[in-house]
Amino acid sequence: FINVSEEARVPTCGVPGHAWGDIRHDPTVQWLAQWKENINNQVKYMQLAAQSSLKGKSDRSKYNKAALLCENIDKIRSSYEKKLKSKTNDERQLATAMWVIDRLALRVGGEKDTDEEADTVGCCSLRVEHLHFDPNGEGGDNNEIELEFLGKDSMLFKQTIDFGAQMYTENNGMGIQVYENFKRFCKKKKPNEEVFDSLTPSLLNAHLKEFMDGLSAKVFRTYNASKTLQDELMKTEELQSWKSLTAAEKVVEYNNANREVAILCNHQRSVSKAQETQLENIGAKVKTLKNQRKELKRILKLLTDDKTKDIPLKKPEKEMVDEAAKAVAQAKKMKDSAKTNAEKIAANEADEAAKQKRREASEAKFTQAHLWEKLPNKEQVIKKIETWRAKITKMEMALKHKDDNKEVSLGTSKINYMDPRISVAWCKRNEVPIEKIFSKTLRDKFNWAMAVPADWKFTADIAKQN
Repeated sequence: FINVSEEARVPTCGVPGHAWGDIRHDPTVQWLAQWKENINNQVKYMQLAAQSSLKGKSDRSKYNKAALLCENIDKIRSSYEKKLKSKTNDERQLATAMWVIDRLALRVGGEKDTDEEADTVGCCSLRVEHLHFDPNGEGGDNNEIELEFLGKDSMLFKQTIDFGAQMYTENNGMGIQVYENFKRFCKKKKPNEEVFDSLTPSLLNAHLKEFMDGLSAKVFRTYNASKTLQDELMKTEELQSWKSLTAAEKVVEYNNANREVAILCNHQRSVSKAQETQLENIGAKVKTLKNQRKELKRILKLLTDDKTKDIPLKKPEKEMVDEAAKAVAQAKKMKDSAKTNAEKIAANEADEAAKQKRREASEAKFTQAHLWEKLPNKEQVIKKIETWRAKITKMEMALKHKDDNKEVSLGTSKINYMDPRISVAWCKRNEVPIEKIFSKTLRDKFNWAMAVPADWKFTADIAKQN
């Protein structure tokens, strides 16, 4: 199928002997063409690139709609807070689902054929088996529930929510009441029965639209993600030590705020063996750098005590590097000329051996990078000690960032949920290059957001101005 404007000339089908399955004129969708692939029999779509003006307008409209919630959120919360104690079960379930969507950022969820699709769950499709009350068996006035289910893309949602915590009870947050409602909804039900048995996604979505045109659970998620990012960033900017931080340290704080959003939205990822290996390698490098700095301090003391005979010098490494380069070149030549299976196997083995030689040469260079070929003076040693201190700090920050975020996907919320104008304004206020926050792909995608001033804020006013 192709989707074109009514006044546009329909392009000729480029496959000889074939014609378009259907020609549509639907301005409500973004796809230009669709087809059914022949492996899983799924419908695939061709759309404009992420950096196209149409996509940009769509993104801007999405974030502006979320910003409108800033002036409607109090009214919405007041409405469902009153109904949390309603005498009718239907109203209680609706209000509790609203609280869950707002405070826990869950998706609405819908019915599906679990024989055909994975048993993924959202708010409306929660079952009793997904809730574990008082998971640690503390008893007494414990108000914890462990929620465990498969969310979107079969990602595990497993969080223990303390409904009595300050974040859920302050400012009339009603956390305790929500906990009591969950107990009530689950009472005398079997594990496979639904918690919200009188609520459907269509009823919930219709209720959301009563407050604001186009309001949906995704708008709530976008609002909460953007608001959380802005609030977390502003907290750090108010610290007394903020102005003394380097750009790299500020980026760490930005990533911490980004991580809070990712946790809120349950944007997880599995840790691969390659990631674990990378963390181990960085940890080993940090340890080597610290040992090298220790040796540099020893060299400085030897120079001060005039014991220059004991100062170690750098061993020649050019021969090892040249040998590795020759081995790589030879392996490439073998791969290019290989024709038989035996020749291809030999070429691959030579390639692996050459790569190992290159790794060993690189490792040798790294282990003696702090040394000199000739005897250094005190000024050179002092300068290198400072350089190594900066290297260690930078690498430790990188290690902490990778370790903290190894199970959290920062990119998903950055691409889909956090208003990019918050990040752009933050970069301008704090003199952090935008390249440290957004990749080139994201800078192209959010080109429309780059002109905002440094004092820009995520409020309902910005939606009214555009």
